[in-house]
Amino acid sequence: MEQKSDKTIITVVGKDTVGIIAKVCTYLSEHNINVLDISQTIVSGYFNMMMIVDMNHAKISFLDCQKELEVLGGQIGVSIKCQKEEIFEKMHRI
Repeated sequence: MEQKSDKTIITVVGKDTVGIIAKVCTYLSEHNINVLDISQTIVSGYFNMMMIVDMNHAKISFLDCQKELEVLGGQIGVSIKCQKEEIFEKMHRI
């Protein structure tokens, strides 16, 4: 039987600095969270990244991941937000 994907949307916004992607991806890798898609842009020195990740095999709960990524964002000077894909889709459907 095929397992259902547990997709989460992660957004990262802030002043561009070296290592943002590396630090976020290192965190995800350490918690067995798979990056399915990633898009990032830098406009006038501001960094914006959106990731779609699969938490199906994660070693951490969604809520703990959400809290820890918010803390990580504070440490590296960016805002990191996590939302379940279904909530993200419903919010942006209207």
